[in-house]
Amino acid sequence: MGKFILAIDQGTTSCRAIVFDKSGKSMGVGQREFTQHFPQPGWVEHNAEEIWDTQKACIGEAIKKAGIQPDEIACVGITNQRETTVVWDRKTGKPIFHAIVWQCRRTQEAAEKLKAADSELFRNKTGLVPDAYFSGLKIRWILDNVAGAAKLAEAGQLAFGTIDTWIIWNLTGGASHFTEPSNASRTMLYNIQTLDWDDELLAKIGVPRAMMPQVISSNGNFGTTKKDLVGFEAPILSNLGDQQAALFGQGCFKPGMAKCTYGTGSFLLANIGSNFKLVQGLLTTVAWKLDGEPVTYAFEGANFIAGAAIQWLRDGLGIIKSSDEVELFTNLLHSNEGVYFVPALVGLGSPWWNSDVRGTIVGLTRGTTRAHFVRAAVEAMAYQVTDVALDIEQHGIKLSELRVDGGATRNKFLLHFQADLIRIPVIRSSQMESTAWGVAALAGIKAGLIANLDEVSSNWQHDLTAVPEHDRSADYAGWHKAILATFAQAANPKENKVPAATR
Repeated sequence: MGKFILAIDQGTTSCRAIVFDKSGKSMGVGQREFTQHFPQPGWVEHNAEEIWDTQKACIGEAIKKAGIQPDEIACVGITNQRETTVVWDRKTGKPIFHAIVWQCRRTQEAAEKLKAADSELFRNKTGLVPDAYFSGLKIRWILDNVAGAAKLAEAGQLAFGTIDTWIIWNLTGGASHFTEPSNASRTMLYNIQTLDWDDELLAKIGVPRAMMPQVISSNGNFGTTKKDLVGFEAPILSNLGDQQAALFGQGCFKPGMAKCTYGTGSFLLANIGSNFKLVQGLLTTVAWKLDGEPVTYAFEGANFIAGAAIQWLRDGLGIIKSSDEVELFTNLLHSNEGVYFVPALVGLGSPWWNSDVRGTIVGLTRGTTRAHFVRAAVEAMAYQVTDVALDIEQHGIKLSELRVDGGATRNKFLLHFQADLIRIPVIRSSQMESTAWGVAALAGIKAGLIANLDEVSSNWQHDLTAVPEHDRSADYAGWHKAILATFAQAANPKENKVPAATR
């Protein structure tokens, strides 16, 4: 039997594959970006076949860099961008349309109608707020807009999957059409109390059950990789959505433990145990469901734009040449000097859940420089996470620390500013690949390479702890004034309620 674990980490802008040993050491990494498609303002698409081809190349690259033979891979774990929707023909294995990405807002109008008519129904069954973010309405859009798709779906010829399911289908040569509860819980079609696709919700949105993948445990057996496709045969033994994988990889196995990943968006998840709870402003989601054990739930605060704001400064405005410049510009200023950026480029997520608002920059003067724009974008990451952390604490989950990961956590200013705002230690994991390691560890336990969760917890290490040092209450008050300004300029300002946290 092999002794290495392959983690497939399929993200929003790039595919990655990482070979780990059982201690969590990264032996080799393959990473490649793929094309982002923006056919209309607010629309975001991916080519699912390009994702698969890119992911295959990353697997080969990771194994080569690790200096191992392909047959030394003992098992595979998969983590993925969530909510992104693929519909394909079961006979040909070909997608019938581009993948519609989680960021895409094309289904906003349909989501608003659902919210007005059936918000409580969806909240009580799925833990979600009806929103264009989630997969269900994306499926319906494809069925409505691709000629003949609805009839093929009713006949059982079309398959739906989030990206995990698409990757599993391809890894196994079409033998496995599986997902697991953390990914299923992001569709608006999965009842997270009964742990099954919900016929009432499927009917409300108009998605045939015949399209849906089988849901098994997060550490179930998802099939075996095809040697002629990836160079080796190994069981796929774990699967988690990216944010839940990071929660697992950060060792947050007890209620009250929380992590935040600062990636394209920022996502704060807090383990709340096996009791289903709903609170306004936050999502309740499945963290994981392990074989023979009760489901573990999490509160989630989802902010759609975090690191993506830095990408926008670089690619859209040309204010910076690379993300490596960010901390330098941030430290040029002693304060934000009243400049705030609300990065509602695709609306606002937690705790506001408003799709009408758009990005706003306030406080500009003749003295404003590009350093102010950069600092405002970095501070916005921390403000958004603070809104979520305070909401979690107001609903009975006391956070004693926040474990963090993601590319933006290389920025020490961000971490110290975050600690000042939320008034608890912010701890950066030594394992920068927390998301990939989460599914690698889970697969490793299933394969017998790692003893249990206690071993994962005991091996968790950190390399930076930021503790509260400065009073940022005035900065935070300024942020909420900027939020109010953002709501004031929304498409239908009279219909927007003033955010409760700003009153």
